[in-house]
Amino acid sequence: MSGVKKLRTDLNRSTNVVYQAHHVSRTKRGQVVGTRGGGFRGCTIWLTGLSGAGKTTISFALEEYLLSHAIPCYSLDGDNIRHGLNKNLGFSAIDREENIRRIAEVAKLFADAGLVCITSFISPFSKDRDEARRIHVSAGLPFFEIFVHAPLDLCESRDVKGLYKKARAGEIKGFTGIDSEYERPEASELVLKTGELTVNECIHQVLELLRERSIVPSEIVEEVNELFVPENKLDLAVADASTLPTISITKLDLQWVQVLAEGWASPLRGFMREREFLQVLHFGSLLDGGAINLSVPIVLAVSAETKQDLDGCAAIALEFQGSRVAILRNPEFYEHRKEERCARQWGTTCPQHPYIKMVMEGGDWLVGGDLEVLERIKWNDGLDQYRLTPQELKQKFKDMKADAIFAFQLRNPVHNGHALLMQDTKRRLLERGYKTPVLLLHPLGGWTKDDDVPLDWRMKQHAAVLEEGVLDPANTIVAIFPSPMMYAGPTEVQWHCRARMIAGANFYIVGRDPAGMPHPETKQDLYEPSHGSKVLTMAPGLTSVEIIPFRVAAYNKTKRSMDFYDKERHAEFEFISGTKMRKLARSGENPPDGFMAPKAWKVLTEYYSSLQKDM
Repeated sequence: MSGVKKLRTDLNRSTNVVYQAHHVSRTKRGQVVGTRGGGFRGCTIWLTGLSGAGKTTISFALEEYLLSHAIPCYSLDGDNIRHGLNKNLGFSAIDREENIRRIAEVAKLFADAGLVCITSFISPFSKDRDEARRIHVSAGLPFFEIFVHAPLDLCESRDVKGLYKKARAGEIKGFTGIDSEYERPEASELVLKTGELTVNECIHQVLELLRERSIVPSEIVEEVNELFVPENKLDLAVADASTLPTISITKLDLQWVQVLAEGWASPLRGFMREREFLQVLHFGSLLDGGAINLSVPIVLAVSAETKQDLDGCAAIALEFQGSRVAILRNPEFYEHRKEERCARQWGTTCPQHPYIKMVMEGGDWLVGGDLEVLERIKWNDGLDQYRLTPQELKQKFKDMKADAIFAFQLRNPVHNGHALLMQDTKRRLLERGYKTPVLLLHPLGGWTKDDDVPLDWRMKQHAAVLEEGVLDPANTIVAIFPSPMMYAGPTEVQWHCRARMIAGANFYIVGRDPAGMPHPETKQDLYEPSHGSKVLTMAPGLTSVEIIPFRVAAYNKTKRSMDFYDKERHAEFEFISGTKMRKLARSGENPPDGFMAPKAWKVLTEYYSSLQKDM
């Protein structure tokens, strides 16, 4: 018998000890640890399965997800624990039993402290797992055994650590699955078939289990609420709409109908009622059912005459250019306090601000209600194939086997400074261990002010950027975000970020002065250019997306390319403003080599040339 074994087995058992109860209750602990919802969440998630089944991958991904949603948790990994607490244990049957006993006791302490404790251990023997459960049950703590199931041949094909190869060669004895049995759980709370499911799908199955058992709040499982009428009820809804009184809506209103219908503003069920409007206006969040970031009012303005005619109706049809596109159920009319709304949403009431101008000219009443959209909104402009819903984007990410999605919001043409940031983001994600990061290049496709480059020209320019290989077409999705632009600075940028989060993005690139514009009167920046990125890093409810601040890029005259600005080498850089870029494009001149892909610049010059022809 080795000295280590003797040291361990000959220890005297503890005697004359009495368990001391804590003065702090679990209820009190739950109020302090993980205040989201204020409940005690302590539990243990016990991941068991063969080496290579995916336990550690799921454990760390689940830990990251829970922490990003302000749920305190900690992952105990088998290899990591054997570097410290269990470094004096081997892999004999008795050592494995002691290994699991110690982990179960440690996990119990973590759970008792109010954390969600995730353990990832092969734990091959049923009696050891049953003992781990008993330890938790006797302490009144939830215990969830999850079988991470992958066939042996799949685990061997993964064999990241090369252990199966060594076991087959006889270099490792007693290796689970080869010459030591793995006893499959008979009654685990969940089975994750990692040969068939993605990591994200596994995580969401675990989250659903935790939600059902009241460990995590329901809003942590981010669902997309589409508001389209189901196919089997469409004929009835169309017939119903034909009999209802109508409200004629504008193109801007229809764009917001599209945003709501496709689920970008989930969990909204329609245009905001007064309660939702006040929550968003004063707190930047929806508060019923947990704080959910939603920083901009999504409302439908109507005239006093319309309010007078329709107040009390059970349902109203929304009509655009003679076609009934949606039904608003149980409508609620309330006063549209325009000046107060503008002061809070934009921080100004300047009537020359283009969106504020539309608000001030709009109706004096707002109407909210549950929206039923009769069919998908189509604009028939040759770009509808790019208008992918959140659900469709999620499916594309899945098909591409993306393990990281980084989104870039833009309303302007892409120059090589933007591309540099996107390329650098991809490089950093690869360095962090992600295998297939995918870029969501997501231009805003709703209303923009008159002097912005129109959507169709921007899409041509983006296509040219991809064609020239400035961005990798194989790992880039170009899609259109249907929201109108409000030019509301840091308030609006939260909306832009959260909408991409709904679509599955977990990294968001934020630029300089996002959603900003010059003050219409003073011509100075309406918002401090760095505040957008600062606000995003602090905003409530955006914790499942990591913010990547925009690093300042400028034209490096020495390298003849866009480069990250270094103030120590200031003389090497030239800042090419949007004004200068537009002036060059209008005159048909070329920018410095390396500023923009040549084919992309050609699209821009063609656009400004077309403006002069129209004059």
